[in-house]
Amino acid sequence: MVCYDNESVKFFYNISMKNISETWRTKDYVVVSLGLLVSVFVIFTNILVMLAIFMNRRFHYPIYYLLGNLAAADLFAGISYMYLMFHTGPWTIKLSISQWFIRQGLIDTSLTASVINLMAIALERHQTIFTMQLHSKMSNHRVVLLIIGIWLIAILLGLVPSMGWSCLCNTSVCSNMAPLYSRSYLVFWAVLNLLSFTVMLAVYTRIFVYVLHKNHRMSQHTSQVKQKETVLNLMKTVVMILGCFVVCWTPGLVLLLLDGLCESCDVLTYEKYFLVLAECNSFMNPIIYSYRDKDMRDTFKHILCFPCLGPQQTGELSGVHFNTVKQERRRRVLQDSWLARKTREADREQANRGQLVLKETENMLDSSES
Repeated sequence: MVCYDNESVKFFYNISMKNISETWRTKDYVVVSLGLLVSVFVIFTNILVMLAIFMNRRFHYPIYYLLGNLAAADLFAGISYMYLMFHTGPWTIKLSISQWFIRQGLIDTSLTASVINLMAIALERHQTIFTMQLHSKMSNHRVVLLIIGIWLIAILLGLVPSMGWSCLCNTSVCSNMAPLYSRSYLVFWAVLNLLSFTVMLAVYTRIFVYVLHKNHRMSQHTSQVKQKETVLNLMKTVVMILGCFVVCWTPGLVLLLLDGLCESCDVLTYEKYFLVLAECNSFMNPIIYSYRDKDMRDTFKHILCFPCLGPQQTGELSGVHFNTVKQERRRRVLQDSWLARKTREADREQANRGQLVLKETENMLDSSES
């Protein structure tokens, strides 16, 4: 079998009929300029999220560590996209085969890390809500091991094509969108991610049905408006993050499937549009954080020295939203005492159980909205 690993990148692009210009056109300048602008915004916003989680003690729990790792994956996506912008257009012809694989591997790794992070977040929410815990009992050591495992898997999947699953030795299976990749690898990668989306949607649907059932039972014993709003607020932030991810990435994954399974399909027409849509997801999560979570929003303002914050508001921010661990425990003890008094006033069986479930769910919402 003859391998073409000594050929140029242009050789494979000619085989796949994917034209690359040798001179800079207006379109190339627009694409690169827009891409760099998006990359800078993605990098800045996700660094802000990671700083907020690091600075605010209220975010020092497993769910927030996983959300911080998701921000790290989005940050990596911004860096990868910036690298792509400096190695695209007419620059593509000058790339060696190893440089091309690095360019594509960075994008693949960042996407895989995001998907696995979302899967871990979904499973963490499922475990805490169905066991009626305030926060996951997972230790910091296990969280660190989980995060390391996520990145090891993501890096491995990003390296697979350069390790042999490519078309360097069989040009008849070369992809149109990624001319050095094998079409079978693209199908495997797209199916794996689409299955992950399906599992996450199933998990969140089960959580919502469970809480809806609990709220229906509780509504027969209480008329508190805040408790009835729990169903509407529960999981909104995480579901919005998941929804944006699916909307932004699914078109690109479907296009990869078409590229892998349909040789006559025109996938190059929409390729760049779907890539931009996918990259936009990386700055949607920080926007959702700031919109849905007041603590996160106030932490952002604190980091940026927001001009609207006066001395009094700054003091409130430091005293309330940046509580120490000891203060947090005391606050929860007071909340538990208040809850106990309320439950004794209700029915011994139904009301007591319902109050506990909805209160725990509300607290879990606080940890989910980030």
